[in-house]
Amino acid sequence: MQGMKLLRKIGLGALLLAVLLGLWGCDVAKIKDLSVTSVGVKYLVPTSTRSMDAVLLLGLDNPSISFTVQDVSGVVKHYDREIARFTAGELPVQARSVQVYELPCTAVLSDNVSLLDLLAIAARRSMEGLTADVKLRVSLRGGKGTVLTFNGIDLSQFSD
Repeated sequence: MQGMKLLRKIGLGALLLAVLLGLWGCDVAKIKDLSVTSVGVKYLVPTSTRSMDAVLLLGLDNPSISFTVQDVSGVVKHYDREIARFTAGELPVQARSVQVYELPCTAVLSDNVSLLDLLAIAARRSMEGLTADVKLRVSLRGGKGTVLTFNGIDLSQFSD
């Protein structure tokens, strides 16, 4: 009798754990449904002739649980020519929200690019031909996370 009660409790506990993991898994799966709704620049401050600090404005629609984006790094290219490398700070994203977040970042011009090259690209007032390769880590509250890599993001899709 005692053995049956113990097995029943273990079975009930396993079932409860499976349901909780299933529900948690559903929320984690929704992270894939995250969408970037807008991208902008709050401010850009040159720190030298080859580098700048900026705060990006990222509009995110997050139908899932809260998480943190960290260890962001990447490359901006203009028609496959690397023009800058960047890193960004940590970004906590709220659960089930649609909002604009501020992301501080630093960019350094690539060796083969001058400030005049960058100004010529900016003078066109078009993001056509600009792409980004981005690597970042997404962490859940418990610290567990994964590294995501996105290559060839067309930045013109975020221009007005």
